[in-house]
Parts: sequence; C-alpha cells; structure tokens
Amino acid sequence: MKMHPMNDGFDWQERKGPFRLISDEQATQYNRDGFFVIEDAFDNETIDALVEALDPIEEATAQYLRDHHGGEVSIARADEITFVPHPVTRSPVAKAFTCSPFFQDLTHDLLGPDVRLYWDQIVYKKPGNPQVFPWHQDNGYTFVTPQQYLTCWVALSDADEENGCPWVIPGAHRQGTYAHRLTRLGFDCTDGEPEARASAPVRKGGVVVFSSLTPHMTGPNRTDRMRRTYIVQFAPDGATMILEQDGKRSRVACTAPDRQYPILVDGQAPE
Repeated sequence: MKMHPMNDGFDWQERKGPFRLISDEQATQYNRDGFFVIEDAFDNETIDALVEALDPIEEATAQYLRDHHGGEVSIARADEITFVPHPVTRSPVAKAFTCSPFFQDLTHDLLGPDVRLYWDQIVYKKPGNPQVFPWHQDNGYTFVTPQQYLTCWVALSDADEENGCPWVIPGAHRQGTYAHRLTRLGFDCTDGEPEARASAPVRKGGVVVFSSLTPHMTGPNRTDRMRRTYIVQFAPDGATMILEQDGKRSRVACTAPDRQYPILVDGQAPE
C-alpha cells in the first residue's frame, strides 16, 4: 500500500490509562491492531428505538434513489447498500444516542478530554447483496488532521461473516493514511486481498471500535437478513478537514453546529 501524499511525519499516539470504560487489554489491542469489539454496549430497548427512528430515514433515501436515479448514485445502490449521512440532523433519538455516556467515556479513553462528533451515517447492506465494500481507511475519504480519530461501528442487527461484518488489517493503522483510488464500489487502498486480515463479527448492540486509520472492509450479505449499521465517528476538538480543489488546499474546521457538536469539554459532558 502506498502512502497518501498528505501523510507527512505521522506518528501513532499510544493510548494510555487511566481509563473510564475500556480495559488495559482493549487499549493494548487498539494500539497494536487498530480495533477491538465491545459486545452488549447497548441493550435491545435502546437499539430498537434507534432502528425505529433510522429505518424511515433510510427507506426514504432508498426510494428517492429508485425514483430519480435508477437506484444508484455514486457508491449507493438502493437495493444493495445505502449510505445516509447525518441522521443526527433529522432525529433527536440519533442525536441523543451519539451523546450517550458510553461514547463520552469511550472517546475520553481513546481521544482525550475535548471531543466533537465528526460524522454519523446509516449503512444498510441489503439481503442477497453479493458485493464487498472495499478495503479503505475512513481518513482516506476526507483527509482530517489529526489523522487519528475514532470510528464506532454500531451493530443494529447481528453482523457476521455471512451478512457483511467488518474485516480489518491488524497493525496497518500505525503508518498513517494510505493513498486510495475510487472504484464503483467505493475507495480502495489495496492492490489485492491482504494476507493478514481479521474478521470482527458483532452481535446487535455491540460496537466495533477502530481507528480512522485502520484499513477495513465488509463482505457480501449472502443471507436473507438486512445488515443494519449506524457508524458514529468522533474527533478531537480542533480537528480540520483538508480539501483540495483546482490544485489548491484549504482547511475547514470540523465545527458544523448542527452535526459536529461537542461530546466532551474538559473531560465532562457539555452544559
């Protein structure tokens, strides 16, 4: 894998205790492998309420794709895989979920005392979808500094190797951001299937926690079950996006008030 042209002088920052939520073993795995799984992070009642709020938002997007674009726009395909960004701007349930004590404690442990929501999106992989979502880093889609932010892959239904759970390349996060190329299925940072990879199956209510720099993919959904996921990402306060247009670079602060609000301020929930 080749390095991203903006990956200059990156140095992985080890996460050390004391911790509010995670164990020393989970911190070690995060530093070494770039991911770990927390099962049963949320109870069924919480997840069912979230699904009830998110399902209509996802279905409206899928129907719009069917009606206006032949079912496909960019990497979204209405009856195969959908991506719906920023449900926090449309659902109080989603917004409250992102501000939960679980995420406050987790982000404190892995990012520090001052944290904002960076991105949130629904990703539904539909039954019988034969396609993978390619190997990529989240920082490969939009280059953010500091590069080391946090992705929480929240399972709204059981996710396993048959219906499209995440796979990761352990240890590859420690080099920084790799160069990516755009394919029909999404950005890809590899030139083939990596030899070292690990699956991360997770039950409904569990969370796959990984770095924005951890190369990951999801496999096909070979089952008759919908694989529902809510992806929630957090970044240190002060993070910026580096955008390129017409050969010029600009920086945009990650402070959009409706969707990049504070999660922690000096280690505490904001007023």
